[in-house]
Amino acid sequence: MPDPLYRGVENAYQVLKDIVIHTPLQYNSRLSKKFGAEVYFKREDQQQVRSYKIRGAYNTIFALDPEQRRKGVVCASAGNHAQGFAFSCSLMQIKGYIFMPQVTPRQKIERVRHFGGDWVSIELVGTTYDEAAHVAWKFCRENELSYVHPFDNLNTIYGQGTVGVEIIKDLPDVDVLVAPVGGGGLISGVSGYLKHVKPGVKIIGIDPAGAPKMVEARKAGYPKVLERIDSFIDGVAVKKIGDLTFELIEKHVDAVIATAEGKVCTTMIELYQNEGLITEPAGALTVAALDQMTEDILGKKIVCIISGGNNDISRYPEVIDRSLIYEGLKHYLIVEFAQKPGELMRFLQKALGPNDDIVRFEYLKKTNKEFGPALVGIELTNKNDLEGLMQRIKDNDMKCINITHDDMLRKYFV
Repeated sequence: MPDPLYRGVENAYQVLKDIVIHTPLQYNSRLSKKFGAEVYFKREDQQQVRSYKIRGAYNTIFALDPEQRRKGVVCASAGNHAQGFAFSCSLMQIKGYIFMPQVTPRQKIERVRHFGGDWVSIELVGTTYDEAAHVAWKFCRENELSYVHPFDNLNTIYGQGTVGVEIIKDLPDVDVLVAPVGGGGLISGVSGYLKHVKPGVKIIGIDPAGAPKMVEARKAGYPKVLERIDSFIDGVAVKKIGDLTFELIEKHVDAVIATAEGKVCTTMIELYQNEGLITEPAGALTVAALDQMTEDILGKKIVCIISGGNNDISRYPEVIDRSLIYEGLKHYLIVEFAQKPGELMRFLQKALGPNDDIVRFEYLKKTNKEFGPALVGIELTNKNDLEGLMQRIKDNDMKCINITHDDMLRKYFV
């Protein structure tokens, strides 16, 4: 007898088949050759709202009774769920209230307004999804409205699980499915469905290293709250995995690993330069993780879910910066210069190597002080050149602190 999750996903597929796009499953020759496997991209970035989130949002709102719809619906989102929610509200002509973090990329906010029109209102609160969700829940209770959860709700999970139905239809002999882990709705639905249809398929979830909520939950044995997260990969930057999704992931997902934000940035650039593919950080997460699972995928048919393509062009300088830092090619130094003529020239001539390039320089001259600090950003041609640079700085009696990998210091100075 089919289990409830399988039936729920199948039912959601019937609800959604004329609403969402059956997105392409694209073979990628470059990565297939690199990893000795057949690598496919499930292109959820090609949905109307450029992410899979419309599936869960629409299915959840559709399941409400007429009175619940009449009153209105509420959601909290880091961006993509809000777009699917707004699209659904407009399509069904239901009033929606959306709460988003203040750090949400402007492009995502504008897209929400575009899809929702007069049917939705937006409020920016807090700096993380979790803070926005707290306010949204309070508003929902006070006004007796229905909450459309982005992940920890069965109807949301069923809707997002329809990605798995399409994968099986297009590639019945898939061996490995790689999915991003935010709150866990997508991977819960897809893994539950695939494991029912093809028990031998391996499911691997990818957490961002800066918000490894599922990795830490597995270690602890329960959904623990992370004290601090890096919100850069905003689509999956969640402090706590869902209670329901945690149980489903534990049941159906074979492994969850964390991938560095810098590696994701490098992958975003590679996808753009090689395939002309524009992804948001969360959308590149699964592809970025392939280097960590080479033995698991050798000779196999792999599907990486490209979960979204909502990336604000203004974020690309940070993407490039994080990529260069991850590759060891860019470093930020605090250098103490003697406040006398010729010190910068001495640094250029004595410390800087022939292939080193200064890409940022900010000097603060202090009155009546012997020394003044400078922020120096340096790009290297080869990451191994750093050791020589630091040794030359030391040999020339220059005081220096490398703040590249000190997130707190870099946040204040860069």
